Amino acid sequence: MRIFDDAAERAGFVLDDEQRRAARRLAELPKSRGVYLWGPVGRGKSWLTTVLFAAVDSKHKLRLHFHEFFREFHAAYARHRHRPRAAERALDELLGRCRFLCFDEFHVHDPGDAMLVAAMLRALVDRGVVLLTTSNYPPAGLLPNPLHHHLFEPAIALIEEMLDVVELAGDRDYRAERGEPRSNFERGRYLWPGTAEQLRDAGLVPPGPAERRALTVSGRPLRAEAVRGDLVWFDFGELCDTPTSTVDYLTLADRYPEWVIAGLTGLDSPDAAQRFANVIDVLCDRDLRLTLVGDRPLPELLPACRALDFARTASRLSLL
Repeated sequence: MRIFDDAAERAGFVLDDEQRRAARRLAELPKSRGVYLWGPVGRGKSWLTTVLFAAVDSKHKLRLHFHEFFREFHAAYARHRHRPRAAERALDELLGRCRFLCFDEFHVHDPGDAMLVAAMLRALVDRGVVLLTTSNYPPAGLLPNPLHHHLFEPAIALIEEMLDVVELAGDRDYRAERGEPRSNFERGRYLWPGTAEQLRDAGLVPPGPAERRALTVSGRPLRAEAVRGDLVWFDFGELCDTPTSTVDYLTLADRYPEWVIAGLTGLDSPDAAQRFANVIDVLCDRDLRLTLVGDRPLPELLPACRALDFARTASRLSLL
């Protein structure tokens, strides 16, 4: 428990009661069964995980964003799917001797992933891996679509069997109470209405037609308005209102540490809004710098969005 108090003191704050309760349980890791830590955005789940992970004295530990890991697991599983114990072989390939594993942002929205997530969790149990995972949902709230929720019920039962479910409750959003930027993502900005003069004042030259490039992502072309070294510039409609995926965004994040997304005019389309939320999650989790350009103040755009997990996305956008 002392490691959390000391870390909070160095950061200039004091743990609140709910954070202390969660910290006491985390202090027992990694020598006991795992923990599924869930609660609203900005409550400190990732911060607690960061402190604990740094304090664990072991070479056999890994911390991964869940969807980034699951992308790799999906591919590894496909390579072994015709062999016995495919899930175990995939984890052997990806985790090696890992015995303490942290997953950030555990959530499931794709019914096609339900059975594979369950197989992965069972394989982790069989390997004796101590798991700490954070989420905005209680286990029963995963894959919330009522048409598909039943597909994930075996995985929910497994989570509740193998992990202690710990809620980090409270209304205070520490993420919103920021001072000076502490990360590349926080050094990003939201600009509106996005005139050429405004962009130039921000150090950005609007791209011309000759700069457009077709990027190959997941075997498909995706148009960028410009690529300038480490910077990639997209139009919102091209990036989010076409059938792109989280895997595409992760691939692009491997290539480009700075992004501009311009032309944000609304979030009324459910599919475009969900893709936008997924893009923001990837950029924030990878700590990449984003300039987002819209046609009106951001608070006027966000209420129309009905994307899943959008409370987390809105909290992250508040950092810009």
